[in-house]
Amino acid sequence: MKTFLNDACTLTPLTNDTLSQCQPFSCGDADLDDFFLNSADNYNRQLLGKSFCYRLNENPSIIVCAFTLANSSIDGRNLPNSRKKKLTENIPHEKHLAGFPATLIGRLGVNKDYGKRGIGTELLDFMKLWLTDLDNKTACRYLTVDAYNSEATRKYYESNGFKDLFSTEKQEKDYIGFPEEKELKTRLMYFDLIRLSPTNLSQSIAE
Repeated sequence: MKTFLNDACTLTPLTNDTLSQCQPFSCGDADLDDFFLNSADNYNRQLLGKSFCYRLNENPSIIVCAFTLANSSIDGRNLPNSRKKKLTENIPHEKHLAGFPATLIGRLGVNKDYGKRGIGTELLDFMKLWLTDLDNKTACRYLTVDAYNSEATRKYYESNGFKDLFSTEKQEKDYIGFPEEKELKTRLMYFDLIRLSPTNLSQSIAE
């Protein structure tokens, strides 16, 4: 499938060495910029998260977008029954699992000079396919994100197939032990990768 990231960019690890070869990266969010420029390499070395970036082929000094992935899980033990049932309805022997394997999108940013081109959606599509590739050496059922608790950000993830793990903020606060009087800055959302699993797709076609 032809996309801007596939056709015009190259995926590379985001390290201090990479940053030294590139122009300063900014996605217009001070916290994200600070992480990618000052903390991503240390996260890599401490095995807390792996950061990558797409660099422009015609000018590799330009970072078009960057993201960080980390191993995670969804703890099913304290989920509200209705939400747990929805999350696990197609998982075999789910009663024997305390948690469900997931990959967390720790950070995601698109160069502010490349906004409004659908690159964020391309990047999410890449992650989904990357994590369900048959050559992947581990199992991952869900792609999760702590999305900024704003209407625009949540709509963006919803338009890309993500769902709220909790139907209300109160449920989420209870789940994570967050003070009820404080405002949640992020909401946990998930995408069920089984929808894209090659094995699952092959089985569906056979049926």
